Amino acid sequence: MRFREALARPGLSAIAEIKRRSPSAGDLRPDADPALLARSFEAAGAAAISVLVDERFAGSAADLRAARAAASLPLLAKGFFREAAQLAELRRDGADAVLLLLRDLDDDQAARLMTAALDLGLDALVEAHDESELDRAVRLGADPIGINARDLATFEIDRAAQLDLVAGAPRERVVVAESGIESRAQAAAAELAGADAVLVGSALMRAPDPAAKLRELIARPLVKICGLTRAEDVSAAAEAGADLAGFILADESPRQADKVLPVPETMLSVAVFVGEQADARSDLVQLYERENGHRGRDAVLLRGDESVARVLDLPWEQADPSHLARAATQAGRIVLAGRLAPENVRDAIETVRPWAVDASSRLELSPGIKDPERIRAFVEAVRS
Repeated sequence: MRFREALARPGLSAIAEIKRRSPSAGDLRPDADPALLARSFEAAGAAAISVLVDERFAGSAADLRAARAAASLPLLAKGFFREAAQLAELRRDGADAVLLLLRDLDDDQAARLMTAALDLGLDALVEAHDESELDRAVRLGADPIGINARDLATFEIDRAAQLDLVAGAPRERVVVAESGIESRAQAAAAELAGADAVLVGSALMRAPDPAAKLRELIARPLVKICGLTRAEDVSAAAEAGADLAGFILADESPRQADKVLPVPETMLSVAVFVGEQADARSDLVQLYERENGHRGRDAVLLRGDESVARVLDLPWEQADPSHLARAATQAGRIVLAGRLAPENVRDAIETVRPWAVDASSRLELSPGIKDPERIRAFVEAVRS
């Protein structure tokens, strides 16, 4: 399978990176075994593998050859390439794709290398860091396009700027969010902005078990704990491993929060509104229509003004025995809600296969006051 094709499959794909050191962070995994890592990443669900072949990262073409011998996934060779002859050597060493940095190439050089890659049967991941470079990548016809959160001049990470660029990239191009992905929530943020894949290196190389960390980053469904009103409950949800923190800002709810509380980097905040939304300074908005004075049944999950998922819920204060069967027939990115609890969430997941699950009332001591043990049990049941 071609590199681009592997990344274009439904859902969020992951490119797992093999690198021993980083100029910004120093040694990461000096004793990294490319063959062992490539084999384990393939088993863990990676769509492709990136191999640093530059000596500044303690990498070499031998690492590429070792990964090629151990895994069948598409391999991306990463380095600083300026000559077609370099690409030909990488192809012989087993590469399926090469990284081209617009920071180091003018348009003529980039176009020449893209053509050379095409002639060699290589895909070219053309990397941009800012709006100007993204515009260049689009004009050059790059596909896939990488959006790097790290400024290679200063090594600083700006995830917000990266997500804005991802959201502005043409939807018909395959887009890869690179650098700064350390949690499942950060990977999900890139996905919701429009990324087809994330490239993860340092977080994997620092992990005691890189393959287990990869599985963690791409695991679905996500877990949303909703109806949070207290900072200690946000902390309990974060410590349990939840990904989304929901704050209900609708007057009629007994779980109404005063505001969206701060959340750690391992979580995304979700402001929940009924009827009309307001500026809540949240990562996402969950918006229900108002029906008969209360929230409607289903909602949309919004990133800015864009709908990025559908929330399938129960009618207000009612049951529906066909709820899961109905949800199972729906296409697209689904957040499943409606009286989910540690005792029933596994059956719900197996029936619906949602992108995320959303629990609130069944995890409480009283409305708006969460039970940390119930939160922990819920997250564990989802992950099991």
